[in-house]
Amino acid sequence: MGATEPDPFAIFHTPPPNETAGERATREAKEAEAKKISDQIDEQLKADKLQMKKEKYVVRVLLLGQSESGKSTTLKNFRMRYARAAWDLERASWRSVIQLNVIRTIITIVETIQAEMDGEPLERPQTPTTPMSALPGGGGAFPLPSPAPDTASSDVFHYDPLSRPGESPSVVTSFARSSSLSRQKVPLSSLLTAKHQVLKTRLGPLRRVEKELKKRLGAGAEEEQDGAAEGLGALSIDTGGGIPGSASVAITRAQNREFGVARLQEALEKSVSVSKRQSMSLSNGDGAAAAAVAGEGEETDEATEVLCSCLEDMKALWTDEVVRTVLRKRKIRLEDQAGFFLDDLDRIATRTYEPSDDDVIRARLRTLGVQEYRIRPTDNPAAAAAVSTSNPNNNDAGKDWILYDVGGSRTIRHAWLPYFDNMQAIIFLAPVSCFDERLSEDSRVNRLEDSFLLWRTVCSSKLLSKTTLILFLNKCDLLKRKLKMGVQVKKYLPSYGDRPNDATTVVKYLREKFKEVLRENSPEQRQSYFYATSVVDTKATAATIKAVKDSILRDYLKSADFV
Repeated sequence: MGATEPDPFAIFHTPPPNETAGERATREAKEAEAKKISDQIDEQLKADKLQMKKEKYVVRVLLLGQSESGKSTTLKNFRMRYARAAWDLERASWRSVIQLNVIRTIITIVETIQAEMDGEPLERPQTPTTPMSALPGGGGAFPLPSPAPDTASSDVFHYDPLSRPGESPSVVTSFARSSSLSRQKVPLSSLLTAKHQVLKTRLGPLRRVEKELKKRLGAGAEEEQDGAAEGLGALSIDTGGGIPGSASVAITRAQNREFGVARLQEALEKSVSVSKRQSMSLSNGDGAAAAAVAGEGEETDEATEVLCSCLEDMKALWTDEVVRTVLRKRKIRLEDQAGFFLDDLDRIATRTYEPSDDDVIRARLRTLGVQEYRIRPTDNPAAAAAVSTSNPNNNDAGKDWILYDVGGSRTIRHAWLPYFDNMQAIIFLAPVSCFDERLSEDSRVNRLEDSFLLWRTVCSSKLLSKTTLILFLNKCDLLKRKLKMGVQVKKYLPSYGDRPNDATTVVKYLREKFKEVLRENSPEQRQSYFYATSVVDTKATAATIKAVKDSILRDYLKSADFV
């Protein structure tokens, strides 16, 4: 009973019998290495546990909405206000993006002029029919009505996209254009003279620069062709939209050649790196004179040099009255599009140009992947710039936020679903100016109807039943501009009735419609907030962002039982 029991682990640390000095040294070295690896694993496990504990207090916000709804611009507003140091460091890298925006707009004008010179028709074939089963009392194909020849606008919908979203014959338009310009006795193309041909030729180098800028920004992809999302639902789920056995009219696939990148941060970093290499090459080679003109210590590159040399020609093209008339005839309003900078050519097409905050907000670079940014939203800029390394506790709850911006095209919305889990808030962008527009990836679908379909899907998701929902009724500035031009909302939304055709009433009407969808489809009661926004207006958006931040943080702390 009193005898000492043998140590069962002694066999593992007892030296082997007859061990030589060399063997002992080798064994001890191996044991030391094994202990080192074991200690590293322990440290990594501690760090992972600490990070998991810290991440528990992180607020996650997901930005949702269709393509070009303003998600990326909203994210820029958050970063400009609450991640100022990183924003200032990144701002200069947007120069290549803004230059690409300018060039793409000029090329759009040149191609439109060429189409007018070539006599390309304005009409397009009607899109395919939809199954009658999609309509009340369905059964068979639904014949598409054609607008009267003298219809002022060919985009009139023969249904109300808000009455039964997703159940409408969303291909009810023909693309015939009829206007006083198209009925002129003298063809408009005859007004395009040799001067315009010369401008086209002199602006030719911009196409080479466009390719160079795309290459500089990294591997990208073009926007989907019209029809790429046929048969896909609001979240890229195949709805069987094809019509077996139907004699559908073939769609003319009009490709919208917008460049996009998968990773925005990587693209911006690469553009800066390539630009610096080109600047060094120019200053050491044939571009020495150009660098001297730019000024001692200033960098220049080929894209900047070509833009500077084409400045007067670009201004002449944009201010030409015949060109403006051609654009109006073909219903192209460049001023309403993201990335429009032609009114700032004197400032941008220079060797000393540096992007401003407003320039970056207005710049357009389509993102194809998921963009993730961490911010520390506080109204104290010094505190926002500080990085806390202390152990997390209840006082750290809600200090760190992660914002997720996902692509909005129908063809890539399936990537949204994994982000629905463990999300504290969703900011949903619904552009209110698009009641008379169609999706670029599927011209059968009205953009406003698509927003309602998406909103209904988000509201009804059980994964998001406890998530705070924030709706931005965005692009109110474009809505005001469109209504001032005489566009009648009731022509596209019959349910709007005889309400006043002004922006305030339209926004109020749509807000109530979105609230109605929320009430009817939410699995349970939840916090929700609605804002009328124009996110390109940084001053007005700053107040909205602060209110949104306070609302999300308050709801998060309540749900976490911290208040």
